[in-house]
Amino acid sequence: MDIRHVTALMFAATAFAVAHVNAESTAITVLSSQPRFVSGGDALVEVNGDGPVTLNGRDVTASFTRAGHGGRIGLVGGLKLGDNILDAGGTRLVLVNHPITGPVFSGPHETPFHCMTAKFVLPASKATLGPEIDADCSVKTRIDYVYRTRGGEFRPLPAGATPADLAETRTTEGKNVPYVVRVETGTINRAIYQTAVLANPATAVTFTAPPPAWNGKLVYTFGGGCVGGWYVQGSSIGNRGILEDLMLRQGYAVASSTLNVFGNNCNMVLAAETLAMVKERFIKTYGVPKFTIGVGCSGGSEQLHPIADAYPGLVDGILVGCSFPEVVGGMVLNLADADLMQHYFKQTKFHWSEAEQAATTGYPNATTAGTLAPLAVRIKAQTGACKPEIPESVRFDRTRNPGGVRCDVYDHTVNVFGRDGTTGAARRPWDNVGVQYGLAALKSGAISAQHFLDLNRAIGGFDSDGNYSTARGEAGVTALKRAYATGQITYGGLGLKSTPIIDYRGYVDAPENSAEEHSRFHSFSMRARLEMANGSSANQVMLVESGLPGTRGLFSDESPVLSHALTQMDQWLTNLGTGNGVRPTLTEIARARPADLADACFTDGGTVRIAETQTWRGDSRCNRLYPSYSTPRMVAGEPLANNVLKCQLKPVDPADYDGKLGNADIAELKSIFAAGVCDYSKPGAGQVPTAGTWQSF
Repeated sequence: MDIRHVTALMFAATAFAVAHVNAESTAITVLSSQPRFVSGGDALVEVNGDGPVTLNGRDVTASFTRAGHGGRIGLVGGLKLGDNILDAGGTRLVLVNHPITGPVFSGPHETPFHCMTAKFVLPASKATLGPEIDADCSVKTRIDYVYRTRGGEFRPLPAGATPADLAETRTTEGKNVPYVVRVETGTINRAIYQTAVLANPATAVTFTAPPPAWNGKLVYTFGGGCVGGWYVQGSSIGNRGILEDLMLRQGYAVASSTLNVFGNNCNMVLAAETLAMVKERFIKTYGVPKFTIGVGCSGGSEQLHPIADAYPGLVDGILVGCSFPEVVGGMVLNLADADLMQHYFKQTKFHWSEAEQAATTGYPNATTAGTLAPLAVRIKAQTGACKPEIPESVRFDRTRNPGGVRCDVYDHTVNVFGRDGTTGAARRPWDNVGVQYGLAALKSGAISAQHFLDLNRAIGGFDSDGNYSTARGEAGVTALKRAYATGQITYGGLGLKSTPIIDYRGYVDAPENSAEEHSRFHSFSMRARLEMANGSSANQVMLVESGLPGTRGLFSDESPVLSHALTQMDQWLTNLGTGNGVRPTLTEIARARPADLADACFTDGGTVRIAETQTWRGDSRCNRLYPSYSTPRMVAGEPLANNVLKCQLKPVDPADYDGKLGNADIAELKSIFAAGVCDYSKPGAGQVPTAGTWQSF
């Protein structure tokens, strides 16, 4: 296997390296994880041929049983931390074992870290897990059985009796079975994890004898949010908890963890690591799934897009809703600019009409900036969004407590960005030097030259603590390179290239509503990146219907569009024959796509389908129903891909303003942008593809 390394030229001063993906031998295959990333002291292994198997010189042959295709499979335990030597049939493989409490590849544990097991409610119960048993927020693993009533409720399964109201369900394999669910709850990587699957409590479960009602497929769910997603274990899982009726009733297994909810952990690398470890546990318990579907909305998509690209193999297909390409790029750029715009509009002495404000921001109306602005708190260490578990007395304040806890997305990702040598805080890749806010509005005549000049003179930026600053914000070279090269900005040309994507959107762009940060243009940003990286977006399908008040909202299992999308993703992956470790090509993905799965928008509660290629702009039936809008930075010239963190600069050129600026205006503009203005015809400063997959920090 080709192993991609981060080059010395790009990372001369960094402390991380790309993790090697050990080549599997022809005689030994680790089924539960990559050989370098084993956790918890054991690994599910397959060996070919006969003869003894040894681990660090100790005979472990008895751990193996004959598999159906002729090989032998076994759970090899007793691994020591670090390197372990597994020998079989004259072949040797190194297994690198890590603690079940982590870390594996995400870097040093974050401190402080607040345990929340006492707040975690058990399935179909009011009971909680109770207090943690160690400093890593651990609890003893437990198994609970719940059942679905014919009235549609989950309840704890009573011991020794069959409830009179027990429902029956029919799986995707055509099996009619009692709707009884085995739920495993425990802690991995300091996260609370759960797995759930239809199972008979009277029958033992092993990796060689999984529950017969299981259809062999795994759905891993990812929860939303981001604000406040740091320094806590969290007490919520997935989108609606582990008891996802849509999946369970069809026979899918469901898995997730508290650190795969971005509202608990807004860090893609830590989310990827936790996913890898929980999936490893699942495989050791139930065996290898035929494939894994990642499902998530909002912050769930901010995990799934970059994880599927930078850590391929953890999910085989993704079903994302209310999507963003990631959090550090497209999402933060939009929210921070909205905050600056709102701050400017409140402070300026110039009169701005509602139409002028909307044209300058690119938003549906003049109120959108105010709706989005508070969400920029995720980049503000000074007034950051700390969870209640973090006492006020320990929180950061530049004057009163400069060494305090910094509650922002950059400091939560300090293992990736590294620390600024002067402040000790995480390096920040946020920048707006050279950004000509309102440029397109000026050129179209929507705003005057005076408005354009005043806006860019006074807009300012944020300082290193996230406070408003009269100066523009400027990112350092190291922070920018790390953001791109480590996959914090989703590239799209690595794992995503071989991953089927269904992008479902409950449309909320207009009129104004509390969820309008989930703008439709983000789906097109991801498509633009796929096309830039791969020359095609054949692996991405867009589905859109109304999510405005009075409908089923952003991401509801009750939507016939979304529920059918799960079936379509299943068929897509089944057609591809995933699960054999071979990544499909774009051609193979396009050929395997189900006939009824194509870009479309829907009306009448998802019952009327309009099949047409979805485009960001243009007069189409879908765009008339669900128009896409823009952002302040895109009005300033940022491309649709929305992945330029810091632009390269060029001198002010009078020819760029379509005659809307006079000589005096040009002179003033040059004084405002003494170093130059953004040249979006060039890549961003430090903008490179993700340097490689499976990086460690």
